[in-house]
Amino acid sequence: MEPAISTTLITPVILSGGSGTRLWPLSRSRKPKQLLALTGERTMLQMTAERCADRARFGPSIIVTNALHAAEIAAQLRHDRPAAIILEPAGRNTAPAIALAALESAPDAPLLVMPSDHVIEDVAAFHAAIAAAMPLVRDGWLVTFGITPDTPETGYGYIRRGAAIAPGVQKVDAFVEKPDLDRARAYLAEGNYSWNGGIFLFRADAYLAALDRFEPEMLAAVRASLAEAARDGSMVIPAAEAFLSARSESIDYAVMEKADRVAVVPVEMGWSDVGSWDALHLLGLPDEQGNVVQGDVVSIDTSGCLIRSEGPVVTTAGISDLIVVATRDAVMILPRGSSQEVKKIVEALKARGHETLDTPF
Repeated sequence: MEPAISTTLITPVILSGGSGTRLWPLSRSRKPKQLLALTGERTMLQMTAERCADRARFGPSIIVTNALHAAEIAAQLRHDRPAAIILEPAGRNTAPAIALAALESAPDAPLLVMPSDHVIEDVAAFHAAIAAAMPLVRDGWLVTFGITPDTPETGYGYIRRGAAIAPGVQKVDAFVEKPDLDRARAYLAEGNYSWNGGIFLFRADAYLAALDRFEPEMLAAVRASLAEAARDGSMVIPAAEAFLSARSESIDYAVMEKADRVAVVPVEMGWSDVGSWDALHLLGLPDEQGNVVQGDVVSIDTSGCLIRSEGPVVTTAGISDLIVVATRDAVMILPRGSSQEVKKIVEALKARGHETLDTPF
């Protein structure tokens, strides 16, 4: 098979397999959050691809997704022309997904692995961090990007940074599990911890060598699935039986926590994983009453709310600090600061087999 990607350019690898249920009722299984325009006119996926639009630095992207979203992804990225859209037969977490992209690439291609549903407001800072990492990447290091924390967040894993090994680059001392609040406050006070944003940069062969060392059976399964893959233009459909035999595991557990030459580039770039309605409220532009409003909304004596309508007029009076989201077939109301409760809502709807989990709004 001819190498899919030029080795002189960085290959963006965009992981787009998530279901995004934390943003129900907008995000549905058939159209999850990465395929929605949540923070602007472009979808999350399109904005991710746009960060790598400079053809002097980046080659065509590789998208790893599933058959359910393949047509929509191809339509949204029709102007970006990905080198490959790889359709996982089923989700096996990030380690096998990235292995698919690495095997589809030229061996020495630098791979920039990114989730498809994150916000990065300062793209220039992101590009500067990539430039700082590249000399080590060429030398075979596995690099991650550490998000500068501004709050004692308990919903993210952390990276403990060690000694400097190049300008703007430090050795990873440890990857740390999601902490409780007291521990998160201690991490923030110590100053040598970053959030783990799940963005990576390494050569394809360096990643595959690490996977072969620590998860050889996983790599063999992924390799076999690609050897027997069906291909239709840019669409690559790995053989299901072989791929499903791969153990489900994240890149953090499978490789990054075990490998020796792992570096982190700390970066402050206006990052958010847009993991909740509260996060979207923080990302929005509030009016004089602190409301973030989108769609057909009439609000009276209303403050500190996120109110979003995708169809029906939404009217409010005499309320504060609520999240109100309306689509043509669902309405969700909950207190601000409680958007993690959406998980319970989704679970209750699943128990009823409710169609709003799957039907695009």
